[in-house]
Order: sequence, then C-alpha cells, then structure tokens
Amino acid sequence: IGTLGSGNHFIELCLDENDYLWVMLHSGSRGIGNRIGQYFIQLARKEMERHQIHLPDRDLGYLQEGSVYFNDYVAAVSWAQDYALLNREAMMNRALTVLKQQLKPFTLTREAINCHHNFVAKEWHDGHHVWITRKGAIRARTDELGIIPGSMGARSYIIRGKGNPESFCSCSHGAGRSMSRTAAKKAFTVDDLARQTAGIECRKDKGVLDEIPGAYKNIDKVMSFQGDLVEVVHTLKQIINIKG
Repeated sequence: IGTLGSGNHFIELCLDENDYLWVMLHSGSRGIGNRIGQYFIQLARKEMERHQIHLPDRDLGYLQEGSVYFNDYVAAVSWAQDYALLNREAMMNRALTVLKQQLKPFTLTREAINCHHNFVAKEWHDGHHVWITRKGAIRARTDELGIIPGSMGARSYIIRGKGNPESFCSCSHGAGRSMSRTAAKKAFTVDDLARQTAGIECRKDKGVLDEIPGAYKNIDKVMSFQGDLVEVVHTLKQIINIKG
C-alpha cells in the first residue's frame, strides 16, 4: 500500500490561477481491481454457458443480481475501491510530510477532493435504484467537486458537477488517449517529449515516452464538450510531475 503504479499514474505539484499550490495524485487499486474484473468476467461467461444463454458477444456475459456470484462481485469491487482510496490517502500523507520538511510553513486550506473512476456504485436514478458503472468517467452530482486531469504537459481542472441526469450525473475522467502506447513510442522521440514538457520538472526519457502529451486528446477541447455536465472551479498547471 502507498505505491503509485505505472502507466498514467502520477503525483503532481500544480499551481492554480491564484498561485495556490495543489498536490494531485492519480492511482488506483494497483492491479487488484483488474484481476477481480478478469476473474468475474470468466465466471459470467461460464454462467451464460450453464444457463444456455446465447449472446452476440461473449463479453456481454453477466451475473444475475441476487446470485451468490453477483454478491461476491459487489463485495470484491467494493473492497478494491476502498483499498484504492486508502492507497491514495497513504501517498498523499507521505507527500504532505515531505513538503512540510522541504518548504516554509504552510497551511492546508482546502478539504481533499477524492473521486474514483472506473468504478461501480448503486445509485438512485429516474426513480430507481440502479448499478452504475463509470469507465473513464467520474461522478458529477450537483455541487460535487471533482478532478479532470490533462496529460503531463497540459492543464488539469477542478470542477463542480451540475448533476445532469442525461449523463447519470457523470463527466469525463480526463483527456483520454488519442493513440496507443505502442503508436506513441513510434511517433515521438525523447526530444519531442522534452519540448512538449518544457518548464515542467518531470522524467524526459524513453521510459515515459508513451505518456507524452501528444499521445493524449486536447484537454481544453474535451472540457468544451461537457459544459452541460460540469463547471470549472480551478485551472491547474503542473510544475512537477512524478511518474511511477
């Protein structure tokens, strides 16, 4: 616990429009959630075969609500989500401890904003209790604060949800990739990475080339498409980015 992980997971120091310092981190259940998902996907496929349910795609297999496997799945996913939160809390506490050691005395002026993405929750929508799966999305209920990060060389946003029922009170989790990791490594060089992250203290080697800003969608364009879902509260620009 208290480990960052690889890929697009990061810890950043950012400045907002008023030059307030923000500590932002992105990490999850450290692969446990993925293993849980793969395990229950296989169970769902077997359940479809056992009940002789023929689907147009094997990935549409499901577990019947109320069944033992379904309840086991909900319990496992809930555990992974709790673990992910605890993991982030551990890292945030360690980051703040280091900052207190290295910087002049400062005051924490805001409550921490936490938001899951790629998660499952039971919620009330349109007069019913339903299970909501948000993949690459975060919850954006009315007045709920959230985080929408860009790439390691672009802006990120602190947002307030508008509770739009047409999106099940959701919005995008971030910029999203515009090309695969393999394609990015072929399309860009380390020099490109250095240029696109100029002014940011971060790794600028081939080990993070697949995380180059050019491999991601334009975060400002992404934000322009969801004005009916969220409003921007703060605009952040990273000054230090640490990749796992």
